[in-house]
Amino acid sequence: MLDLLAASAPAAALRGSVTLYLLVNAAHVLGIGLLVGAIATLDLRLLGLFRASALGQLAPPLVRVAATGLGLAALTGLALFSTRPATYLENPAFLAKLALLALALANLALLHAGRPWREALADGPVGARLRVAAAVSLAAWLGALLAGRWIGFLQ
Repeated sequence: MLDLLAASAPAAALRGSVTLYLLVNAAHVLGIGLLVGAIATLDLRLLGLFRASALGQLAPPLVRVAATGLGLAALTGLALFSTRPATYLENPAFLAKLALLALALANLALLHAGRPWREALADGPVGARLRVAAAVSLAAWLGALLAGRWIGFLQ
């Protein structure tokens, strides 16, 4: 399966073109910037900063920006992964990044599925459960970002 992915036309094109690789890598960084920037702002609001901005007004556009960034980062990340999948799967920083992404996404799903989130969006109180979820989110996304930067240093 990994050999098939590495032998695919898109993977070969990325390995064969410095310019294409640069553009895909830049798009990956852009996606991460959109994702982490939007999530950090939302998490910090849940943790008590930016109280002058109503969560019900701030959250919807930030969630859309984060979702766009996640989609772009996931698509380009898969493309970059395809260039050397076996090598990435042997890299402890890459594995740490995947684990932190799984934690961040599970936390996100639990947060958005709960009633406290819906109540907070309706300008209700931001309780301890939401603040803990925001702290976990911030730590997981920033940890994934750092692990992603660490990947290149372990190759």
